Amino acid sequence: MRLAYVIFLLAVGTETFAASGEHWVTTWANPQPTIPTRFPPLPAASPAGKPRSGPNALTLVIDAKGFHDQTVRMVVHTSIGGRRLRIRLSNPYGALPVKIGAARIALRSEGSATVPGTDRAVLFNGKTSCTLGPGVILLSDPIDMGVGPQTDLAVSLYFPGDTGPPAARNGLHTTYISRSGDATAASKIDDGLTTPIWYWLTAVDVLAPADTAAIIAFGDSITEGWRSTDDANRSYPADLSRRLVQTSSAPPIAVANLGLGGNRVLHDGTGASALARFDRDVLGQAGVTWLLLLEGVNDVGHIDQEPVTADDVIGGLKQIIERAHTQGIKVMVGTLTPYAGAAYASAAGEAIRQSVNAWIRTTNLVDATVDFDAATRDPADATRLRPEFDPGDHLHPNDAGYAAMADAIELRVFRNPVRSKQHQNSGRKGQRKHEVLE
Repeated sequence: MRLAYVIFLLAVGTETFAASGEHWVTTWANPQPTIPTRFPPLPAASPAGKPRSGPNALTLVIDAKGFHDQTVRMVVHTSIGGRRLRIRLSNPYGALPVKIGAARIALRSEGSATVPGTDRAVLFNGKTSCTLGPGVILLSDPIDMGVGPQTDLAVSLYFPGDTGPPAARNGLHTTYISRSGDATAASKIDDGLTTPIWYWLTAVDVLAPADTAAIIAFGDSITEGWRSTDDANRSYPADLSRRLVQTSSAPPIAVANLGLGGNRVLHDGTGASALARFDRDVLGQAGVTWLLLLEGVNDVGHIDQEPVTADDVIGGLKQIIERAHTQGIKVMVGTLTPYAGAAYASAAGEAIRQSVNAWIRTTNLVDATVDFDAATRDPADATRLRPEFDPGDHLHPNDAGYAAMADAIELRVFRNPVRSKQHQNSGRKGQRKHEVLE
């Protein structure tokens, strides 16, 4: 049914749509580290044979050498639909300009295969090729391609020359790489290489009605969806997006996952700190009205290497909250989830986590909070994940745990004005309404 709807959109001329009041909204996004990526170690395969989330040896070779005369086909999953698309490319820390010889986008059917008749050329300033300079972000021209919500897209980029080390991030989705040549228009890439990484692609925006908004889920690997099932869109932001789409209330709300594995509030790790990447990864998205913030467990976990206090972490969160509010973005903050038993767990770190969570539950500086800690902790030991949510590393939830996190979020907060207690927001004029959601 959904495929028929999408093909219908593709077949309808753009003149049948009223463009008045429409705007661009980010339906999918990918944070790009602003320093070279240092991937976490590969997790061991589970006893049930669950796919491992993370890079493989091939990924590390690619990250060292880059591409030459090769096509990269990446799969992304929309949160909401729209009547037109555009893609965004970024080369945040590249030392050299990257030549893109061709780019195309299509609906994805399965694997690397695209849906016949949906393939479209992606142009930049009317041209089929472009050069992505160091530190540059490029938006494509609008693409006349209607797409529905919760839809897989295949974005193919051809690199005719040496790219050097790419701007790359773990995607938890399979990317298909041709052995040679421009395969951007090929129906599938079945004789190439695969790796779970997105390269240079940072966002897909859709042209949507004026009342369409976006939520940016901003955090670390728990937001990213580490240890969820690969290629299945089972992170908590993905689950939240499905919940929003399945409700009958309007207007539609996009959810873009800007989680970055290993990220910390205060210090660089896998990519730049949350404070350093906030402008690029949050303010740089289209149509943003809400920030959903879950950050801090990696700061707490690394106190042996880079000591922090609860006040330090809270101070960093306050900075992010105020910077969002300054831009008119509302903020929902989630409590830090349990991590006892994880490789970097400590009693001192747990004390900091509890203090940060106590502040989150009581602060008047945010528009809403969600108690992810309560949703995922073991009733028999509040410092640990529930056994049924623990894939074995005692830090990242599994698919069921991420679903519980998404279910803990009250959707009406995003759709309706918050009607609970009002309070004076120190340092800001007027009153801000706040709601604790458990």
